[in-house]
Amino acid sequence: MQQDTRNVVDKYKGWSEEDIIVDLDRSRHALEIAVENLTRDFNMGTIVRNANAFNVAAVHVIGRRQWNKRGAMATDKYLHVYYHATIEEFVTAMGERRIIAIDNQPGAVSLPDAELPRDCVVVFGGEGPGLSPEMIAASQSMVAIPQFGSTRSVNVGVASGIILYEWVRRNVLTR
Repeated sequence: MQQDTRNVVDKYKGWSEEDIIVDLDRSRHALEIAVENLTRDFNMGTIVRNANAFNVAAVHVIGRRQWNKRGAMATDKYLHVYYHATIEEFVTAMGERRIIAIDNQPGAVSLPDAELPRDCVVVFGGEGPGLSPEMIAASQSMVAIPQFGSTRSVNVGVASGIILYEWVRRNVLTR
């Protein structure tokens, strides 16, 4: 028997990709995430890998379809990934779901004080440029992660892990 070398938990060793997806779909969280992919950001792989680790319902990529999948370590195969050419297309697809921008621009609410409702989509921007003014305008709120050192912000891949964990802590672990 050939050893399964995929980056999956032991439970899924030997399972087909399709069977893993079906099983994950049974326990996916309501949270969805989006990335405004303006620059083919290398951090996308980390964000997608975090999305898999927290078993989010979907990942939305807005803008460029191309991104560095190497950093995702094939975890995107077990997620539902949707592509939207424009912000308008993304907003329409979200319907009534609350869109929360994650950025440290003026007007952002500090994470400890921010609402992270069960049925929301959190949107991350590219490393450096952050979210576009159009995405900020399309969002119902903006959340910033408090910073305590000399740097202005944490890496966007790290930010995604912090936000996803905080959403799970509030909406899953405390129930």
